[in-house]
Parts: sequence; structure tokens; C-alpha cells
Amino acid sequence: MTQGAKDFPQTGPDFQLLSAKLDTLISLIARAVPAQPSAPDFTSADAFVWQPQPGELSPVPKVNRVELELLCAVSRVRDLLFENTMRFAKGLPANNALLWGARGMGKSSLVKAVHGHINASGSIPALKLIEIHREDIDTLPSLMKIIKAAPHRFIIFCDDLSFDHDDTSYKSLKAVLEGGIEGRPENVIFYATSNRRHLLPRDMIENERSTAINPAEAVEEKVSLSDRFGLWLGFHNCSQDDYLEMVGGYVRHFGLEIDPAALRAEALEWSTTRGGRSGRVAFQYIQDLAGRLGKPLT
Repeated sequence: MTQGAKDFPQTGPDFQLLSAKLDTLISLIARAVPAQPSAPDFTSADAFVWQPQPGELSPVPKVNRVELELLCAVSRVRDLLFENTMRFAKGLPANNALLWGARGMGKSSLVKAVHGHINASGSIPALKLIEIHREDIDTLPSLMKIIKAAPHRFIIFCDDLSFDHDDTSYKSLKAVLEGGIEGRPENVIFYATSNRRHLLPRDMIENERSTAINPAEAVEEKVSLSDRFGLWLGFHNCSQDDYLEMVGGYVRHFGLEIDPAALRAEALEWSTTRGGRSGRVAFQYIQDLAGRLGKPLT
């Protein structure tokens, strides 16, 4: 102990005042420096939601999804995504996937259904599904640090991904997918859904072309983001026959008893009042029908 410390009283009001100030300082430092997040328990669930603050993965005990066989009228893209995901689950090369196109045609439902179907088979180690919200894309590097050394394989899923004017967070995604020094970890694959094929609004692309000195180079950096996805799966507006096939599949699956002629008439009227046909509209009709029949959808 130094001479100054020996001279300072160890009791009394001055010591108590100093002790109180030190306690306050320690408390302020503890608030300013966030606690180190604990390592996630990946055995607690097969699906998680990324919470960038405080940098944790929240387990999802029950994923909101439909059975894979119920996704009618999208059989081609369904098979392509399933095969790509199965290869990844087996440790084989696979591509990042962009599911783009019409609203309500089952893009996000397909990702969750494929993940659930593969895990339900029990033939390979369980895949882990991690959902990241669009506004948290710039925190992808932090998420990668947590999962790249884990003994599991991960699907990182972003629903309704798109970028607007002056949004630079797409650069973080580009680096993670292919462009960074480290690149994408071998145990990670990225799936995204979007209504836009190039993830950017058309007027933004056209504005870049019209105002730039070199229009091609001005657009290339932003449009090249979609090129990082090796697998493009397009979802288009369904025909009347496809829509009725979806409705019929749900009716059979849930055991809803209704006259076929009445079912067709009601389903078409329902789509007309909604201004379009899609898988979402079909399921909304099924929810209404099951409610009227007094039968739960289980």
C-alpha cells in the first residue's frame, strides 16, 4: 500500500462518501459495457429468431407452417428447393436461394415446409432454421460469428427482403453471401423471399440508369446482389384451376365435408371478392369454411 493510501482514513464520512462514489462509477461502467451473451443452446429447438440486441438467438418451440404436400401448383419450385436443401443437409454443395414473385403464392411457406419435412424424416442430423428480419441484415456478420463454429447446419431465412433508396445494408448481405474474405461458412445457407426479382424497386434501377455517367456500372453493384443467389425460384399468379386445386387439397387434408359443386362456387366467389387468386386466398377461404362447419384446422 502506498503512503497516500495509508494516510487516507478507512472509516468515517469521507471514506463512506468515496465508497458510494466508487459504487456509482462501477454501476455506470456496467451499464455502458454490455454483458457477453451466453452461447446459444441449439439443442433446445430446430428454429430460432435472431435478436441483434443483445445478440441472442431466441428459440421457437413451434414453427407456424403447413405440410409440404399441401403446397399445390408450385410443384416444380417445391422440388427444386427441397433437393437443394437436402443436398445442403447432407453436407454436399448447395446454392443460396431467392424465392421471388407474386404475393401469397407460398414463398415463405415453402421454406418452412421444406425445413420441417427434412427434419421430420429423421434420416439426417436436424437442420436449424434462423429467421433474420429485413431491418437487421446489417448485423449478419455478428450472427455468422456465433454459428460458424457450431456443430450444426443452418438455414438463415429472411422473409420479404428488399432494399429501398439510400439503403446500404445490402452490402453486408453481399459480403456474407460471396464477396467477403471469409465468404459464406460451409455450415450456412441463405434463403430469402421477395416480391422483387432484383430486390430493388424498378424506379430506383431506372433512376440510377438515367442519372449516372456510366449507367451500366451504376446499376451493376445493386443488381449484382441477386446474382449471389445461385438458385432463383419464380412464383407467378395462379390460374383458376391451380387455385381450385389448392382449395381441394386443403379440404381433403382437413376432412371438410362439402358438396363439390358448392365448394367450387364458394371458392370462386371468395377469390372474386378478394380481387385475385393465390395460395393465401385459398387458405383464407378454408379458414372461413372450417369456421362455418364448426371444425378446427388441426
